[in-house]
Amino acid sequence: MRGCEITLIRRAIAATYSHHFGIFADPFSLFCSNFHSVGHKDRSFSPKPRIDLSCINEVDDAVFLFRQMARMRPQPSVVEFTKLLQVVVKMKQYSVALKLFDEMRQWAAPMDEYTMTILINCCCLLKRVDIGFAIFGYFFKHGHEPNVTTFNTLLKGLFLDGKVAEAEKLFKKILTLILCEPDDFTIATVINGLCKNGHIRAAHDLLLLLEKTIYKPNVMAYSAVIDGLCKTRMVDNALQLKSRMIDKGISPDVVTYNSMIQGLCDFGRWKEVKNLLDEMVNHKICLTVVTFNILVDSFCKEGNVKEAEDVLKIMKRQNISPNIVTYNALIDGYCLQGKMERAKDVFDSLKGEGLKPCIVSYGTLINGYCKKGKVDEAWRLFLEVSSKGLEHTTVTYNTMMHGLFSEGRIADGWKLLNDMEAQHVRPNLHTCNILIECLCRTQKIAEAFSLLRTMQDKGVSPNIVTYGILISGLCKDGKLEDAKKLLNELPSKGLQPDCQAYTFVIGSLCHEGFVEEAKDLLVKMERNGCAPNSVTYNNIIQGLLKKKEVYKAMPFLEEMHKRGFSADASTSSMLINHPQVYNKDVVLLEMIKKVVPKI
Repeated sequence: MRGCEITLIRRAIAATYSHHFGIFADPFSLFCSNFHSVGHKDRSFSPKPRIDLSCINEVDDAVFLFRQMARMRPQPSVVEFTKLLQVVVKMKQYSVALKLFDEMRQWAAPMDEYTMTILINCCCLLKRVDIGFAIFGYFFKHGHEPNVTTFNTLLKGLFLDGKVAEAEKLFKKILTLILCEPDDFTIATVINGLCKNGHIRAAHDLLLLLEKTIYKPNVMAYSAVIDGLCKTRMVDNALQLKSRMIDKGISPDVVTYNSMIQGLCDFGRWKEVKNLLDEMVNHKICLTVVTFNILVDSFCKEGNVKEAEDVLKIMKRQNISPNIVTYNALIDGYCLQGKMERAKDVFDSLKGEGLKPCIVSYGTLINGYCKKGKVDEAWRLFLEVSSKGLEHTTVTYNTMMHGLFSEGRIADGWKLLNDMEAQHVRPNLHTCNILIECLCRTQKIAEAFSLLRTMQDKGVSPNIVTYGILISGLCKDGKLEDAKKLLNELPSKGLQPDCQAYTFVIGSLCHEGFVEEAKDLLVKMERNGCAPNSVTYNNIIQGLLKKKEVYKAMPFLEEMHKRGFSADASTSSMLINHPQVYNKDVVLLEMIKKVVPKI
């Protein structure tokens, strides 16, 4: 009876996801346009061709061989068809694999559970898990029983498509109704899926819950949660979980250690990084290229490029070949220091190391040149990309566009946007922010707001950076009331003003002489949990000094000092040249010593 119940449950799951497709209201029509462009080479069929998968070099070859196999008598076994589908999947031609399956279905080619899982995986990788469930329903209807791998693939697809609630629901059904016997990959898929979708707490809680069941989490599950905790800056929780897994008799592996090393590096906790590296050595866990890349990248981001170069030497001594990620980190390190000649030397050395620059290598160097104001050098590299067989990304277009706008080459920047659209490279929110900033900088505020509405119509949601740019543009254009109104409207848009947005308005209020209103806004800012920065304090202090209210400025000078900020050049000049200094006001002189650099 139990078997009948499970069959009914599985049928219900299949029906839930397949009735939308009619079985099939052809879901594969989504992929036909790509498919029909292949397989039209002028080739003649052989009556008894040999099945040789090694002859497949491109997708056309696979389609041609598939059509030969379809005409063979007797027909090849399901194993041969499945192997061919696997070759197509390895080429990442997922749509083609699905279309081949549709043809197999039409002429009743042999298929089994392995075929089903391969095809469901294609749907998941295309983020069309709905079609995956349609395939699941088709196979189930034709008497094929899904196994644990099938369910693992469906779970992975739901998580990849961001359907967390549906994935959790399916997982609970698997456990409570025993639709299959979950394995280590089932548990790891669910926990990793929760983490990747930002549900770290839920993943952590599930891990602890599973510890009490027969489905004990393994090192993959613990590592996924540890990685999630580290990525959300909860490194101490991650270290505690590492201790817990060891207490449970589960040894961390190199993946676990890499996540924790990355987390500690992000906080600059180098002593603890060293302790973890020592642990790895003591437990005979070999450091991988990923481990070394984390160290190289972290040293470079902290400005310690020499230490990064030393790590590179250690890698080579240990016969661990640095890869393109290693060198990209090093290029970025030199770019961050403004040492563009050295960055270019590393870039040029790649060929000698047996590596080719990738689009990230070019993007990093282009960004470095743009930040140094060397837009012509950046532009030369930008043009070189296509000649090297690489394709520009949204990131490289954004970087180059921002560089051109920053140097006042407005027409060139907008021309590049047109090229970006012509190349079918999709603009993102950052692209929109760059364009809005350009419009604001050139006093085209109305056009900036028009672009804002256009991006909203296209489904791109502005973020606090977008509104910060607009508030700054309004302030600089003398539209202070509009800026204040927009600042006050942010919470109704689901956004909390950040320090930058508040500071723009405070600065404008002070500049216009409305210092008391600026002080009130500062109080509101802090009440809303937004800490002022050095610019905020300098704006308020300058506003008070302009009104010759030096003693009203004293509390703000004191607070600025307590928070570790210093007076900027304008504030310093106003303080030093204040009449009270010439009157040898002791209190003011002492304050100047505290806040003015090098006094």
